Amino acid sequence: MRIPPQAIDLAKRFEGFHRVPKTDPGRAHPYVCPAGYWTIGYGHLCDPKHPPITEEEAEAYLAQDLKVALAATLRYCPVLAAEPEGRLAAIVDFTFNLGAGRLQTSSLRRRINQRDWPAAVQELRRWIHGGGKVLPGLITRRAAEVELVSAGGLRRPSSF
Repeated sequence: MRIPPQAIDLAKRFEGFHRVPKTDPGRAHPYVCPAGYWTIGYGHLCDPKHPPITEEEAEAYLAQDLKVALAATLRYCPVLAAEPEGRLAAIVDFTFNLGAGRLQTSSLRRRINQRDWPAAVQELRRWIHGGGKVLPGLITRRAAEVELVSAGGLRRPSSF
């Protein structure tokens, strides 16, 4: 199964391609994300000594990471294979952002597999903490995912 384009859009939008320092604007360098993890490019977990990468390399990492997230999402929420693509995209982004382990053990997973979409939306809205605090970026990200789940993937979020 291919990665839903909306999942790629969400990941790129919320992770961003970090270009630091200004003396090397075409390449991303490792940085600590708001949740406290070393990342590079579009949210790819890395070692702090990872060499700088180009945007093309960052997109390759993102594609690999999203394939892993897609496989985990379908393993833990098989009902999403028969749902509109937007719902799958939202949960792939969630899995990419928080990890397969969080999806596997979550109430969100149960709600999705029950196809209880209103309850799944409520569960998504709970996942706004990183590094022990509420992160405004996660509030916005979850809102975009909620819109896709609520719409059943029939339209793109209005904020795109």
